[in-house]
Amino acid sequence: MSKRIIILGGGVIGLSIAFEAVRRGHQATVLEQDVCGGQASGAAAGMLAPFSENGEGPDDFFRLCLASLRLYPRWQQAVKDASGLDFEYSASGSLNVAYHASDRLALAARAAWQEAYGRQPELVEGAALRELEPALSPRVEAALYHPEESHIYAPDYVRALEQACRLHGVRIVERIGSVRPGTVEADCASAIDGNGIVYEGDELVIASGAWTGGLEAQLGLRIPIYPIRGQICAYELPDPGAIRHMVFGSQGYVVPKAGGTLVCGASEDVAGFDTTVTERGIGRLLAWNHRLYPFLEPLRPFHRWAGLRPATQDGYPLLGRLLELPRVLMAAGHYRNGILLSPVTAQATLDLIEGREPTTALARFAPERFTSRMSGTASMREAVTP
Repeated sequence: MSKRIIILGGGVIGLSIAFEAVRRGHQATVLEQDVCGGQASGAAAGMLAPFSENGEGPDDFFRLCLASLRLYPRWQQAVKDASGLDFEYSASGSLNVAYHASDRLALAARAAWQEAYGRQPELVEGAALRELEPALSPRVEAALYHPEESHIYAPDYVRALEQACRLHGVRIVERIGSVRPGTVEADCASAIDGNGIVYEGDELVIASGAWTGGLEAQLGLRIPIYPIRGQICAYELPDPGAIRHMVFGSQGYVVPKAGGTLVCGASEDVAGFDTTVTERGIGRLLAWNHRLYPFLEPLRPFHRWAGLRPATQDGYPLLGRLLELPRVLMAAGHYRNGILLSPVTAQATLDLIEGREPTTALARFAPERFTSRMSGTASMREAVTP
C-alpha cells in the first residue's frame, strides 16, 4: 500500500530515503530549509571506508557501515540509471600507514579482528608497499591495505540523487526557512515550514542533520546532536596518477579524485553553525600531509571549504521509530559517515515504514536512548501539535 512520506532535510540521508521510497512505490516530499546537499553532504570527501574509520572492534556501528559499503555497487548504479547523471565511484582500496613499530602493532591488532569480515586486510611493507603506492614517504614503514574500501565524488553523487528524486516524482521544497513537525496522530503526521504551510502525510522522517537537535522541544526528546565544522582542502596534482589509494594517517586522510585532484581532510572544531574556512583549520592539514607525500610540501591547495557534520553524544546515529510517536522516524546524527551510510539508512527506514524487520540491527541506534522515560505519550503529542 502506497504511503505519503514527509522527509525533513534534503541532505544525502533525506534524498536517499526519498529515492528509496519512490523506488518502492510510495510518495515522498522533501522539505529543505536551504538547498539540497548544502552542508555535510556536498562538503564530504566521499570515503566509503568502514574498516579504516572503525578501528576499535566489530561493534554494531561497524556492521552497519560494512553493510552499507556492500550495498554501494548496486545502489550507486541505480542512482546513475535513475538520474541519467554520472559521478565518480572508485573501488580504489585504502592504506592505513605506520611510521613506527608501535603503529604496526596497532594495525596488526586491527587486522586480526577485521579479517573475519570479508576480503582479508594485508599488512604490507618494503617493496610490496612501494609497488602499491610509490610516492609514499620513505618514513612510512608499513600500511594496512583494505582492497574493498571505496570512495565517491560526493557533490556529484548528491546532485544525481536529487535529480533521480525529481525525475521520479519526489516533491522537493527548498528555501523554506525553519521546518518542524506538526500534528502527529495515530494514523497521520504533518510538518510545518517557516511560512506556516502544512504538509500532511502518513509518515514523518526526521533527517535534518546538524539541525536535528533544535527539534527537542517539539518532539519531547533529548537529541544530543551537535554541529562539528569539518574543514577540507584540495590540490591539483602535478602527476594525476601520483596517488593511487585512499591513505589514512593518524592526523587525517588523503583521497585521490578523477582528473588529478587530491582531497585532504579533515580539520575539525566546534564552531556552532559557522562554516567559515579558517587559516588555522587548513593549516592543520598543511602541517602533516607532506609527511605522507613529500611532494605536497611546496604545493598550495586550489580549493578550501567547510561543512557541518552532525555528531551525536555517543558517536552513533539516531535511527528508527519513536516509541511514543510511532508515525515519526529519525535518521540523523551520521557525523562523518553520512555518504557511506546513505543506502543502508534508506533501506532500513523504508523497511520500518513498510512494517518489515530491517536486515541490519538498529537497536543500538534507538533515537530515544538519551531520553528519560518519565515523559508520557500525551505530553509528547502536545509538544508536536501546533
